[in-house]
Amino acid sequence: MIKRLFTLISLIVIMQACSISYKFNGAALDYTIYKTISISQFPIRAALVYPPLQQTFENQLTEMIERQTRLRVMDSGNTDLRIEGEITGYSLSPQAVNENAYASQTRLTITVRVKYIDNKNDGQEIDQTFSAYRDFSSNEMLTDVQDELCTQISKELADLIFNATIGNW
Repeated sequence: MIKRLFTLISLIVIMQACSISYKFNGAALDYTIYKTISISQFPIRAALVYPPLQQTFENQLTEMIERQTRLRVMDSGNTDLRIEGEITGYSLSPQAVNENAYASQTRLTITVRVKYIDNKNDGQEIDQTFSAYRDFSSNEMLTDVQDELCTQISKELADLIFNATIGNW
């Protein structure tokens, strides 16, 4: 009986000492230190300009941070973290060529330069360029697929930026 009791107590102590913790939100932040973030506007500095892209991208990035963290997104001011940048590329390029030497696929690529500033820890700043693309059939007009492609690419870019900055992957 005493042996069983000793085994049970030992097992409980071992299980409490060996706890495993996971963060399913993807953020690697200490919320006792980081409480606020500001996301500046991302002006379009690309040769080709699609005006709705700026708002689409900014919304995707802001929504991802709001969903994946407990940070309070503020317009500006003295925040713990800051993300700023610009959309530097919006380009179309032919991809697959058919038997008539015409492109059968076209690629839309969007490039964003991001500066991530950690006002609490100077060593955590990032200045990096991110790119993402989607291919579409050359039989389709860009104007018909542009909104959906920009939304998809913006989601991917927001994910890449989140993982490289707040997610700390």
